[in-house]
Amino acid sequence: MMKLPLLALLTLPLLALHAADAPKTALAKTGESLFSDDLKTAPDGKAWAAAKGKWEIADGALRGAELAADKHGAVSRHKMNFTDAVIQYEVKLDGAKGTTLSINDAKGHNCRIALNPTGFTVTKDDHDHEGPDKAVNFGRRAVALKPGEWHTVRLEMVGDTVLGTVDDAAPVFGSHEMIAAEKTNFGFTVAGETASFRNLRMWSATKSADWDKAKAAIPAPLPPGGPAKAKAPAAK
Repeated sequence: MMKLPLLALLTLPLLALHAADAPKTALAKTGESLFSDDLKTAPDGKAWAAAKGKWEIADGALRGAELAADKHGAVSRHKMNFTDAVIQYEVKLDGAKGTTLSINDAKGHNCRIALNPTGFTVTKDDHDHEGPDKAVNFGRRAVALKPGEWHTVRLEMVGDTVLGTVDDAAPVFGSHEMIAAEKTNFGFTVAGETASFRNLRMWSATKSADWDKAKAAIPAPLPPGGPAKAKAPAAK
């Protein structure tokens, strides 16, 4: 029997762990782990900074709620420079009107996936708020997100393309040159009360060799608006 070198034997468990932990993706091929947080600690201004709203740990997860006095959605952000990545986490809606995973670059809002109880949308954000750039909503997908149930959200960003999905439903994707910018932070927003978050994972990414084939098989999304439009609270 062929004997494996000691280094190879030591590496096998790590490879197995990465393979088991890596998400199912369409646009991206995942690489090394970039960031991991079970979200069992409230924002302290270091790893995570809460700009608005009330953030606390409840039932072993991070829970956010909008405060009426803020006149703004709850926001908690993590500073980190990256360009191409896959971010995955779990979310539970308990009364929230909507929640997003919002991505920023050095010049402002870049892109996001927005959820409400009836579905999700994927958007290239308004980058300057004064024009000429405008937000581009790539479409929506109707998915029932029942209160009290955990759902898995994934956002893939490679080059000028972003793709998002919830519970591996048919994804929504789109391309815009501004999405290719280096990102500087990401975070959660909550409109209303309350939404909880846990098990955040992030990987580096390159474009999947099967992306063209996968893209052709994705059904066209519903147009923006209608019952599955997710309220996207503003994010600072």
